[in-house]
Amino acid sequence: MKPLDPDLESLPGEWIEKAEADLEAAEQLAPKVAQSARLREVVGFHCRQTVEKYLKVLLTFYQIEFPKTHELERSLTLIRATNREVADALAETKWLGRSLSMSVIPVTQPKCSWGDEVRAIRLTRLAQRVVRRVLDE
Repeated sequence: MKPLDPDLESLPGEWIEKAEADLEAAEQLAPKVAQSARLREVVGFHCRQTVEKYLKVLLTFYQIEFPKTHELERSLTLIRATNREVADALAETKWLGRSLSMSVIPVTQPKCSWGDEVRAIRLTRLAQRVVRRVLDE
C-alpha cells in the first residue's frame, strides 16, 4: 500500500474524533433507556453513526474511493476487496444497518427492542478495536 496522500493524512484522525463523540453520546445515554424507549433508538443511532465513521476511517486508510453512503454493508464490501480478514471481523456490525430503526426521520421499520442498545454498543466497541488494531499495525 502506498503512503497516504498528504492532503488526506489527517482525515482518519478527524473521522475517529467524530466517531468517538458519537460513541460517548451513546454510552452516556445507554443507562437511561429504561426511562425512555426513544433514548434506546438514539443510542442505536449514535452507535450506527460511530460504526459508519470507523468504516470510513478504514476506507480512507486503505485508500479506497467510496461514494457518499450511509450503508454499512456497502462500505464493508469495499473493505472486503482490500482486507477480507478485517471485513470478516466487522461483519456483525451490519446488524446496526439492517435491524434497528435508528433514523432521524420517522420510518415504518420496527423500533429498537429492549437490549438492542447493549448489542449496539458492543458492536460499536468491536469496530473501534478492529480499526485501532489496523491503524497500529
